[in-house]
Amino acid sequence: MTTTLRPSGPLQESSGGARSRPYEVRVNSRRVGALLLASDTPFGPTVGEIRDLSIDGPDRRRGRGTVAALAAEEVLRSWGCRRVRVAVPADSVAGLRMASALGYAEYSRNMAKDLPSEPPSLPAGVRGRPMTEAEYGPWLARAIVAYAEDWSSRGMPEEAARAKSEADHTESLPQGLRTPGADLVVLEADGEPVGHLWVARPGGEAYVYDVEVAAAHRGRGHGRSLMLLAERTALATGGRTLGLQVFEGNTPARRLYESLGYTPTTVNFAKNLI
Repeated sequence: MTTTLRPSGPLQESSGGARSRPYEVRVNSRRVGALLLASDTPFGPTVGEIRDLSIDGPDRRRGRGTVAALAAEEVLRSWGCRRVRVAVPADSVAGLRMASALGYAEYSRNMAKDLPSEPPSLPAGVRGRPMTEAEYGPWLARAIVAYAEDWSSRGMPEEAARAKSEADHTESLPQGLRTPGADLVVLEADGEPVGHLWVARPGGEAYVYDVEVAAAHRGRGHGRSLMLLAERTALATGGRTLGLQVFEGNTPARRLYESLGYTPTTVNFAKNLI
């Protein structure tokens, strides 16, 4: 029996070269699953994504998903894509195994935790306060550069990474410090600023967009204090969960999050299409 992809909807194209199309996974003429292919990622039309790949229960564990993923890669190659990304639910053992077997490498993971009923206490001498207007401008300039560097280090052209970073910050903080649903907080230790935090609620639940300890104050436990402050900030606005993203290779941050009770929700993979 032959596993193939069959379009289940029209090809959508934009003037900028982005494409997307839904497909059915079929064994001969029988539908056994579905997926969506897209090249409208933040990286531009040369980077594609395999989204929502699913195989129906009776046909799982027969290699259908693997063949479908390989067929999807061929479609993306025909679209001119040179790289492909896929997001796998962290609890999908089969999905994680398949991504690894097909040569995908993890580049980041999303993590989250259920917040406690009471806000956690901060260490003695440590407190959080709102970021000031005088601090906001320099922070924003640094944040735009750092976010662009995150993307460019993972394959996005530098010009595109800078444009994405500027656009994302403008969209997320249209009113700066007065943007509804966005909290920019400074952590102080014994009256001295030692780090900052940006917590927002894009989908109703709280998410850590940016967290950093100032270079001169690292190695003193302030990263943990910042994350406790993030929980306090989220709880103060009615949050019940707190999410974040950590890039592969940032082992200290991942260990900190795990020690605080964060667990993976999605693992993000990518590989080059040769």
